[in-house]
Amino acid sequence: MSRKTTLLLAAGLAGLPATTALASRGSDGTLNVLAWQAASLMNPYLASSGKDTMAASFVLEPLAGFDQDGKLFARLAADIPTIENGGVSKDLRSIAWKLKPGLKWSDGSPVTAKDVVFTANYCMDTATGCAQARRFQDVEKVEALSDLDVMVTFKQPTAYPYTPFVSASSPILQAKQFAACLGAKAQTCTDANFSPVGTGPFTATSFKPNDAVQMKANPNYRDPQKPGFAEVNYKGGGDSQGAARAVLQTGEFDYTFYVQVAPDVLKKMEDAGKGKVLVSFGSLVEMVEFNLSDPSPSLPADERSTAKHPHPFLGDLRARNALSMAIDRATLSKIGYGFMGKPTCDWIPAPEVFATGDTSCLKQDILGAKNLLDEAGWKPGADGIREKDGKKLKLVFQTTTNAVRQQFQALIKQWWQEIGADVELKNINSSVYFGSDPNSPDTFTKFYADVQMWGEYFVGNDPASDLARFTCEKAPTPANQWQGSNTVRFCDKEYDSLVGQLGQTAEIPKRGAIVKRLNTLITSSSHTRLPIVWRGSVSAVSTRLGGTLLNTWDSEFWNVQDWVRNK
Repeated sequence: MSRKTTLLLAAGLAGLPATTALASRGSDGTLNVLAWQAASLMNPYLASSGKDTMAASFVLEPLAGFDQDGKLFARLAADIPTIENGGVSKDLRSIAWKLKPGLKWSDGSPVTAKDVVFTANYCMDTATGCAQARRFQDVEKVEALSDLDVMVTFKQPTAYPYTPFVSASSPILQAKQFAACLGAKAQTCTDANFSPVGTGPFTATSFKPNDAVQMKANPNYRDPQKPGFAEVNYKGGGDSQGAARAVLQTGEFDYTFYVQVAPDVLKKMEDAGKGKVLVSFGSLVEMVEFNLSDPSPSLPADERSTAKHPHPFLGDLRARNALSMAIDRATLSKIGYGFMGKPTCDWIPAPEVFATGDTSCLKQDILGAKNLLDEAGWKPGADGIREKDGKKLKLVFQTTTNAVRQQFQALIKQWWQEIGADVELKNINSSVYFGSDPNSPDTFTKFYADVQMWGEYFVGNDPASDLARFTCEKAPTPANQWQGSNTVRFCDKEYDSLVGQLGQTAEIPKRGAIVKRLNTLITSSSHTRLPIVWRGSVSAVSTRLGGTLLNTWDSEFWNVQDWVRNK
């Protein structure tokens, strides 16, 4: 393994781009953000989806992040460690981070390496139910060498060490505030999880779960001129179309994100002249997932697995394949997203080095799907619904409450009925569906349905940690507070082995080949996760707001400290 082969796409360690100059901290009044997928908490380590990470990124920061071009830049760290500068060991077994001197928490206390070590221990404690545990899966230990120096040691040579403490999904927590929140106590620390002490440009002053967050400028933020806004009104709730309208037509809000609105409707809103639509393609893909385990709530919760209780009919590969063949991805993309989407068979569509370029799923084949079900022994009953061994092909299909997704559900239901499946549609409020309440039966991680649909993306320019989400041991269970990331309960020895190999492979071509194989194993080989549309990240911004740079590789609020009110 070449010493100089560091590390996919990390070579562009660019600084931040120039942005609009600020007059002084807080001079621009209140920033109004509308998040139709409201925040449930502000601790990314307990968050099962990006909606909570987005809100938290105003307050909490990592050692490093990714800019709008997917390039690494130092945030709390003094610089980016590499082999060339001595920060990454030549044997790829460790990475040394140095904090910027003089950093303060919003309460005025100093930020030290002990906070970084604490954050690692917090997430690596299996009883915590850490939603970001995969980011630390290759870590052997994290040590404070001094007040400003941290050493991360890996269990084996690690080709891409920029996973722990990098991006908004893996920020630094204040050890003092979270000291009593380790392990099983993590979920009980309401104050810390709702209003964490941070280093970011804002601090949370009021948090109402699934409703609203009020924030104010952090008086101890390291740049005395920033942020430009004195307060943030981060309002949650409603739906995507209403959120887009509030920015583009009525002008009540300055910014909204995760916009899912039909392209013709969005264009009419933009014509009002009060805002503009931002679109950028990163790694976001709309997915349909098949549950490989029996989702019956009557089963013991700790027995949800493909080994103990496989799904009564989706355990049949040919049934999953037939359901995939019946979907017309091109039609869905055109109707739901237009210029903001592209039909895809790739779970990992970007960067290009990782994409398989497979197009085999793009042609709808209703007749072929029927023939495959016939061959598999799924015969139409008197009611037209196929059955086999006394089991009917009846599906409960869930997703979030959203006009585009309900349209997708209706079309997919129609196609599946054509091949002999009975389909019951269910939609759930997004704040609940993507929520982190371990007691809720309606989260996408519990997956008490046969099929579900949602949009997924990975943070940063390398998908390794996202691919690791689907190793066998990552299934959501009561033991991990239902925070396991393997929502479909997929388990494949080759897949697990390749995830391990990926962690030790630095050469870009070899790394790309492994990612493509992992992609194939869970999509076109097993038909467990069905990529449908490669979605552009779509946000709406008021013409009154300046400094925004749409980022598909990290939090959209990655540079909120630079946002200003246009005069």
